[in-house]
Amino acid sequence: MTKKRGIRICIDRGGTFTDCIGFVPDENEPSGYRHIVLKLLSVDPAYPDAPREGIRRILELATGKPHPRDVPVDTSNIESIRMGTTVATNALLERNGEPCALVITKGFKDLLHIGTQSRPAIFDLKVRVPDVLFREVLEVDERVTLVGYSCSPLGKSDGRPKHDGTFVQGVTNEWVHVLKAPEVDVVRKDLQDVFDRGIRSLAIVFMHAYTFPEHERTVAALAKEIGFDNVTLSSAISPMIKIVPRGTSSTVDAYLTPPIHQYIKGFFSGFDEGISDPTKVRIEFMQSDGGLTSVRDFSGFKAILSGPAGGVVGYARTSYDDLEGSPVIGFDMGGTSTDVSRYAGCYEHVFETTTAGVLIQAPQLDISTVAAGGGSRLFFRDGIFVVGPESASAHPGPACYRKGGPLAVTDANLFLGRLIPEFFPKIFGPSENEPLDIEATKTRFSELSLEVNAFRKQNGLAEATLDEVAHGFISVATEAMCRPIRALTQAKGYGTSAHVLACFGGAGAQHACAVAKSLGIKRILINRYAAILSAYGLSLADVVHEEQEPSQTLFSVERLSHIQARCAALVQKCFTKLEQAGFNGKEVEVQVFLHMRYTDTDNSLMILKPKNSWAFDDAFIKQYNTEFGFTLNRPIIVDDIRVRGIGRELLTQPASVYDCLAHVTLHVATEPTTVSSVYWERLGRVDTPVFELSKLSPGHVVEGPAIVLEPNSSIVVESGCRAIVTDNMVVIEVGEQEKEAFDTRLDPVRLSIFSHRFMSIAEQMGHTLQRTSVSTNMKERLDFSCALFGADGGLVSNAPHIPVHLGSMQEAVKYQINFWGDNLSEGDVLVSNHPKAGGSHLPDITVITPVFESGKVVFFTASRGHHADIGGLEPGSLPPFSKELFQEGAAIRSFKLVENGQFQEAGIVKLLVEEPAKNPGCSGTRTLKDNLSDLKAQVSANQRGINLVKALISEYGLEVVQSYMAYIRQNAELAVRNLLVDVYSKHGGLLIADDSMDDGSPIKLTVKIDPESRSAIFDFTGTGQEVYGNMNAPRAITYSATLYCLRALVAKDIPLNQGCLAPITFIIPPGSILDPSESAAVVGGNVLTSQRLVDVILRAFSACAASQGCMNNLTFGTQESVVGLGNGWGYYETIAGGAGAGPTWHGRSGVHTHMTNTRITDPEILERRYPVLLREFGLRASSGGQGRYSGGDGVVRDIKFLEPVQVSILSERRVVAPYGLEGGENGKCGRNTWIRKNGATEQWRNLGGKNTILVEKGDRLRIETPGGGGKSCCFFASSFSVLTNVYPGYGTLSTAPEGGEKSGTSIQPAKAGGSLLQRVVMQNSA
Repeated sequence: MTKKRGIRICIDRGGTFTDCIGFVPDENEPSGYRHIVLKLLSVDPAYPDAPREGIRRILELATGKPHPRDVPVDTSNIESIRMGTTVATNALLERNGEPCALVITKGFKDLLHIGTQSRPAIFDLKVRVPDVLFREVLEVDERVTLVGYSCSPLGKSDGRPKHDGTFVQGVTNEWVHVLKAPEVDVVRKDLQDVFDRGIRSLAIVFMHAYTFPEHERTVAALAKEIGFDNVTLSSAISPMIKIVPRGTSSTVDAYLTPPIHQYIKGFFSGFDEGISDPTKVRIEFMQSDGGLTSVRDFSGFKAILSGPAGGVVGYARTSYDDLEGSPVIGFDMGGTSTDVSRYAGCYEHVFETTTAGVLIQAPQLDISTVAAGGGSRLFFRDGIFVVGPESASAHPGPACYRKGGPLAVTDANLFLGRLIPEFFPKIFGPSENEPLDIEATKTRFSELSLEVNAFRKQNGLAEATLDEVAHGFISVATEAMCRPIRALTQAKGYGTSAHVLACFGGAGAQHACAVAKSLGIKRILINRYAAILSAYGLSLADVVHEEQEPSQTLFSVERLSHIQARCAALVQKCFTKLEQAGFNGKEVEVQVFLHMRYTDTDNSLMILKPKNSWAFDDAFIKQYNTEFGFTLNRPIIVDDIRVRGIGRELLTQPASVYDCLAHVTLHVATEPTTVSSVYWERLGRVDTPVFELSKLSPGHVVEGPAIVLEPNSSIVVESGCRAIVTDNMVVIEVGEQEKEAFDTRLDPVRLSIFSHRFMSIAEQMGHTLQRTSVSTNMKERLDFSCALFGADGGLVSNAPHIPVHLGSMQEAVKYQINFWGDNLSEGDVLVSNHPKAGGSHLPDITVITPVFESGKVVFFTASRGHHADIGGLEPGSLPPFSKELFQEGAAIRSFKLVENGQFQEAGIVKLLVEEPAKNPGCSGTRTLKDNLSDLKAQVSANQRGINLVKALISEYGLEVVQSYMAYIRQNAELAVRNLLVDVYSKHGGLLIADDSMDDGSPIKLTVKIDPESRSAIFDFTGTGQEVYGNMNAPRAITYSATLYCLRALVAKDIPLNQGCLAPITFIIPPGSILDPSESAAVVGGNVLTSQRLVDVILRAFSACAASQGCMNNLTFGTQESVVGLGNGWGYYETIAGGAGAGPTWHGRSGVHTHMTNTRITDPEILERRYPVLLREFGLRASSGGQGRYSGGDGVVRDIKFLEPVQVSILSERRVVAPYGLEGGENGKCGRNTWIRKNGATEQWRNLGGKNTILVEKGDRLRIETPGGGGKSCCFFASSFSVLTNVYPGYGTLSTAPEGGEKSGTSIQPAKAGGSLLQRVVMQNSA
C-alpha cells in the first residue's frame, strides 16, 4: 500500500471527552514517530466540533505554527485521519436522525412497533419504550412464503407444482412461493406521495427478503427514479432470517446514515480542499465490529459502537499474547459509563443487540455497558448508597468541573486524594485554564453526609466521616462494575479469575485494583495510553470489509463442496474491495465463518474456520458445549456464510508485555515526586507517595499504597498490590488479600454491595438456565425465573424474569421446608409443581436445592420454568376446558429429583409419563426428552447459585451474609411501608375495587391502611367461589400479583424480596377462585386470573386503567396419530395487547403487560418452522379506551393454517372490558374468530374466549386482543387527527404533556431523553 509520510491522527469522540493522538514523523524516535496526546471536552462553547479542534491543536504542536479556529485547517501535513465517533449513537439517543419512511409487506405496518412484544422494564407501568425511528409507513401488497416447514413430515416433501413460475429458488436454495408481486404503478404513486411530503430516506423491509430480495430491489429502483436520497434494503444490509431485527436494523440505517453523511460534510467544511481527496488525506472510521472502513462506506447501522470499538482493539492488540494465552477482560471506564468486553485471541461478536431501545442485527463487538462512570451521580436513598444510572455528563459535569454540576464518582475520587488537581489537566472554568474544584466537591459531600448520618443515627450507628462516605460510593461503584464482568465471563462458561484485567479509560486506573480484588484477578495491565486507549486503538486497527449471505444448508460431507464454493466467491469479493482500497494481496487476510445451529433450535453460533481444516462441525460442537454445557444429537444447519476481509496496516506495532516482563530487571522506586494525603480502605487517610510515570523507567516497582500519575489519568495502587513499569505498560500484580473481619452491624455501604451480590446470584442462575436448557420456552422465550431464598424459605432476591413467578416461588420453598423437615441432605434436589405446594400452574415446574453450610441448611436456590408439555388432555398442557387438576397433566407435590447426588430419572419419568396417563382421556408428557433436559438445566442453575452463595459466605462469613439478608428484606419493607403512608395521605385508609372474570366471577378487594403501623390488610372477601373450570388461581398467585403491584407502585429500584410483603396481611376466602380446593383446575388462573388480580389491585390504588388483562394463550399442534409415531409437534405463544393509561401517560400499544413478559416468535421463523402463513400482525386500531390519556391498542394476529391441526385458545376480556379510570373509556374486548372457506365465501365464527377446534388446510384464526382502558374524560378527543400514512406514536401534541400512542400526528419527532447507558440499563432489567 503506497503511503504518504505525514502526520497520522487518531481521534475518539466520547460522551464526555474527545481523545486525540497524533503520530508525527520524527527520525530521532525508535518508532519513527513522536506522539502528541490531547484530551478535550466533547462539548464546549469555545469550539464547534471537538475532533476538528483536536486536529487543529495537534497541527499547531507538530508544526509550531498557529492554525486559527476561524481559518480552514491546512491538510498539507496530514497523511491520515482515523476516527471513532458517537455521532450515530447521539442521533439515536436524542431521536434527531433523518425523517424516514418504512416500506413493508402488507399486514405488517406495526410489526416494528410491536417488536418482540416484551417490555424493557417489567415494573414500569408507563411501559416506556423508545419510539420507532420512522415517520411514515407504506404497506406494499406483495407476499412470498417458503415452500415447506420443518416441524412436520408433511412440510418436508417437495409439493411444488411443475412449470409454475411463481415457485422460485431463493438465495438460500430454499424454494419460495411468490403469492403476490408488487404492482409497480400503485407502488410508484404511493412512493411519490411519501416523497411529496418531504421524506427523502426509505427503509424497505419485505417478508423473507433475506432469501428472495427481488421485490425489495424492484421497489428500490422505483424510489431511486423518484429521487429519494437514501434507500436502505433489508436484504442488502442484513441478509439474515428474522424480519424484526432485520427491519429495525434497516430503519436504523435509513435514520442514521443521512446525519452521518451530513456530519462528515460539516467536518470536511472546516478544512481546506485537500480533505476531500483520498489520495492526499485518507479518512477512515471505526465500525461497531472493530474494523475500519473508508469514510465513503461509513453507514448508520454499523456505527453504533464506533467509539467503544477502538478501545477493544487497543487492549486486544496490547494486552493479549498468543504464546502466553491468558484471556483478557477489557475494562473501559469513561465519564458516562463503563464498558466491559473479553478477548482470547479473536474478537467476540454478537449479531443481535438492543441499543437505545432499538433491536439491531449486525456484527458488533460483544460489549456490555454499566451505568458507573466518572460522571455517574451519587445518591443516598432509603438507607442505600446508589451510584447512577443518572450521569452528570460532560456539561455540567461533576461538581468539581466548576459548572455547578452534581456529586459524581469523579468527585469521590478527588475527595479521597486519588485525583491530584495540580497534576490533572487544567481545562475548567470560563477560560478553560483552571484546575478541578475540590472545595465544591467538599461542600457537596458535606451536604450528602447529613442524610447519611441521619440514617446512621436512627439505626444506632456511629457517625461516618466524609472520607468514609466518599469511599462508600467508590465501593458501590466497584461492585456495580464487577457485576457485568461476572456475567460476561461466567455466563459463557469461563472462570473470571483466570483472566487478566486490561484497564483503560480516563477513570479506569483509579478502580482497577478494587475491581480485580473483588473478582479474584491477579494481574492488571494498564497501557501507557490507557486514558486514551480508544484513540490509540485506532492506530492498531485493521481496515475491514465483510461479505455475508444467507444459507439453509445442512452441514455434511455431501454439501461441503457447495459451501466451499460459496465461501470462495465471498472471499474474492472481499479481496477485490480491499484491493480497491489500496491493499495488495499480501496485506489481506480473510476469515471464513459459518453461522451454525442444531436443527429445530434458534441458538446459532458464528464459527471461525479452523486452521487448515473445514471441520466446522467439530468446532461448532466444541463451542456449543463450552457455551451451553451440553451437545445435541441432531444435524447441523448453516444459516449464514460470512467472510471477513482484513487489510493489515498498523500505524504502530506494540511489543508483547510478557516479553518485556521476562527481560526487565526489577528495582523498587524510592523517589516519589511528592507525598499526598490519600484515604485508603482499612488504612484510613495516610501520606502516600505519588510517582509520575514519565519519571519511572522500565523495571521500576511501585509498592502499594501509592499513586502513579500520567498526564491524563491516575493509577491507584492499593495496599497489597505492586506496579511494575515496562516500556509501554504498567503491570499491577494483585497479592493475596488479608481477609477482613466483618461484623453483623448494619452498614449502608455494605447493604448496597450485598444488594448487588444477591441480585447477581439470581441473574447468573438465569444465565445458566438459559444457557443449558434446550426447549424453546426456556432458551428462546425466556419463560423462567430464578431466585435465592433464606433458610426460612423467604425470598432474598429474584431476578426480574417473569412477574407471575415473583412471590409464588417462596410459597413453594416454604411448603418443601414443612414437608421434609430435617430429612434433607446435601446432594438432594426437590421438584414440585402442585398448586397446593406453592405452584402456579402445572407446566411451571419448580426445582429447589438446599444450600448446606456445616451440615445445616442456610439458604435455598430455586428455579421455575414453563415446560412445553407435562401430559393431560391436550398438547401443551393448557386445555381450555379442563375441569379437574388431573386433566392438566402431571401434578407433583414433592419429589427428590436428585437424591444423594444421583439424578432420579426413573422416578421422574414415572411421574411425568405413567401417572398422568392413568387419568381418563389423558396422556403422559409428549416432550419427555425436553422435560428431562430442562429439569437438568434447572438443577445446574440452582447449583450455580449454590456455588455463588458459598463464595459469598467464604468471603464474608455466614453470620454476616445472613444478617445482610435480613437487612435487605428490611430495606424493601421500609420502601413499601413508606409507599403505604404516601397512599394514605393521598387517598385515605380505605381503598375498594372490584372486577369480574368473563364468566361473571367477581374479584373484590378492600385495602385497609393503618398509618400508625404503616401496614395494610388486603381483604379479598366477596370474591367469587371456586369454578368448575380452570380460572381458579392458587393462593401463591395472589402473593405474586400483590408483590408485582407493590414493586411497580414504589416506582424505584428496590430489592425484590420477602420484605415487600411484610407490611401486608392477606385475607383470602377459602373455597374461592383465589384459594381453590386441591383438585381444582388452575391452568387459566395462572395466565388469566393473575392479570385480573393485578387490574383490581391497581384500580384500588388508582394507579392506572386496566391493561388488556389477558395473555392470549394460543397453542396448536398435531397428534402422533395424524403424522406418525415420534412426529407429533406443538407450538405455544402468548400475544400482546394494550396497556392501560395512567395519571400522566398514554397506554402503550401492542405490548405484554403485568404478569408476563415473554417474547413472540419472529414471523419468518414461525413460517419456516410451522405450517402457517401469518397474514397480519399489527395494532388493532381504536381498541384502546379514549381519554385525557388514552389506553393502548391491542393487536390483530391473523394466521392461516397450511395443514390440518388442533388449535386451542385460552383467553379473557372477551366479555368484560378493561376498565377506564376516572371517566376514561373502557378498552375494547378481545375477539377470537375462526374463518373457514365455504365455497367461494368465508364463514366467520366467534370462538369465545376459550375453545379447542380442529382446523383444515386453508382455515384461519384471527385473534384480536383487548385494548387498555383510558384515563379521565376525553374532553379533547376531537382534536386527534388520524392520518393513516403517519405512524402513530411518532409525533407529539402540545396538549398531551407526555407523548405516546394517541399523541397526535405532528411530523416533528418526539425526543427521547437520557443517555445511551440509561437505555441499556432499562433493556437489561427486562
